[in-house]
Amino acid sequence: MSELVQVSNLRKSFGDNRVIDDISFTVPSGSVTVILGPSGSGKTTLLRSLNGLELPESGTVEVADASVDFSQVRPNKRGRLPKTQQASLNRLGAQSAMVFQSYNLFPNRTALENVTEGPVVVQGVSQEAARAKALDLLAKVGLADHVDKYPYQLSGGQQQRVGIARALALEPKLVLFDEPTSALDPELVGDVLRVIRDLAEEGWSMVIVTHEVKFAAQVADQVLFIDQGLIVEQGSPAQVISNPSNPRTQDFLRRILEPI
Repeated sequence: MSELVQVSNLRKSFGDNRVIDDISFTVPSGSVTVILGPSGSGKTTLLRSLNGLELPESGTVEVADASVDFSQVRPNKRGRLPKTQQASLNRLGAQSAMVFQSYNLFPNRTALENVTEGPVVVQGVSQEAARAKALDLLAKVGLADHVDKYPYQLSGGQQQRVGIARALALEPKLVLFDEPTSALDPELVGDVLRVIRDLAEEGWSMVIVTHEVKFAAQVADQVLFIDQGLIVEQGSPAQVISNPSNPRTQDFLRRILEPI
């Protein structure tokens, strides 16, 4: 299995706070990597660095045939990047699509229009082709009867499934999930997790930030436990979740999994 993602020596700070501290890892093509860790540990910042939404100070990210050395990415005084650097970031970002925890749907567009937007505007796909693909994807995530509804007419779980369909419509090599169930009522979580589980079974390459530890144990090929910007423990779910060796991982999982 070839490596789709290679992250090397990534560092990112906000002021004096180092949120990513020399992180390196790989993601094989067709695999699922789950990132676990306490709030504020750097999980989302790391995820957003994989598509250039965050700009680390140093380190490299390679996704498919796109690569960015962040030590060479330096905005000017106006906050803009030179054209060559921006082009490299755009190429990196085009390899993946992100599913956000807050859905980020266009409120004035239907579910169908939200899913067709990216292929038409970003990739130049025809309206007819984008519509056909969007209808298939919305059916895939269980929303065939809701294609003409606006976000306010959908539950949180349904909105998130539109977000997943929107990401898949771009046919990315990598799908990034940023805590996709954290904003949902508990009874709506299962439908979203089932969709992600189906994608894993189909062989989609995914990196998922989540607190759903039991779900992670079911779908992940690789688990990264991150704390204070460091990878504290890394391995299969059997290693990291079922039999963690690091005391910090053990404590985190005990607090998450043990009943109150």
